[in-house]
Amino acid sequence: MSVWFVTGASRGLGAEITREALDRGHSVIATARDAAAVLKAYPQAPDRLLAVGADVTAPEQLAAAVEAGLAAFGRIDVVVNNAGYGLVGAVEEVSDQAARDLFDVNVFGVLNTLRATLPTLRAQRSGHVLNIGSVGGFATAPAVGLYGASKFAVEGITEALHGELAPVGVRVTIVEPGGFRTDFLSGTSMRVEPASIPDYEAGAGPVRAALAGNDGRQPGDPAKAAKAVVDVTEAAEPPLRLQLGADAVDRVEAKLDLVRRELDQWRDVALSTGI
Repeated sequence: MSVWFVTGASRGLGAEITREALDRGHSVIATARDAAAVLKAYPQAPDRLLAVGADVTAPEQLAAAVEAGLAAFGRIDVVVNNAGYGLVGAVEEVSDQAARDLFDVNVFGVLNTLRATLPTLRAQRSGHVLNIGSVGGFATAPAVGLYGASKFAVEGITEALHGELAPVGVRVTIVEPGGFRTDFLSGTSMRVEPASIPDYEAGAGPVRAALAGNDGRQPGDPAKAAKAVVDVTEAAEPPLRLQLGADAVDRVEAKLDLVRRELDQWRDVALSTGI
């Protein structure tokens, strides 16, 4: 059985992944800002669950969580970078502070977690890093540009990490979920900047309205998503990218089609710039 290190384990997809891993007999170092919430959520396996209070923006707390996990279980096999939140607002409407706060969690929180856990995986010459991204990190939309940008950053980090860690036996996958029926669209996981510029109502307004009306109506089953995430760690050759949900597949295919059409349309211009 494996030892999992999961951030943002108290709710949403992180909670479902933690539950699925425990149900399959794995041990989990489950981190969240409120460790008591984690313990309350998983009473079924106290001997295989270590709940640790850790904020991903606090490197010293993550280091302590890793140290406690190694003391309890002796190793870490799977790292799940799940902690994060959403942000709604047209690019120009999002304040500098809101953008920086978002990147502190969604991007620098991932980096902090990697710095805390990768020395163990590299020393073991084994393991699997799962970065929970979003289909919005592959194909973003009006009103969620800054959130998409944070997940685009995780895509870039993951691609590079995949090549860097392969020679030492550590596997890397980014998960790109579509809409899943968690609390992600609620006030606990989604922050909304005021619609302050009327010119953006036509472009960003429909997406704002759709997100506001979709909470609790998302098409994806989070328990099935968690099963897919745990399954991928058991694959002989796991993918670099794993899309989850029919909506994610549709958006990725549409983006690939668009990029191919524009590449073909402007190919002559692109090739005309050589020395």
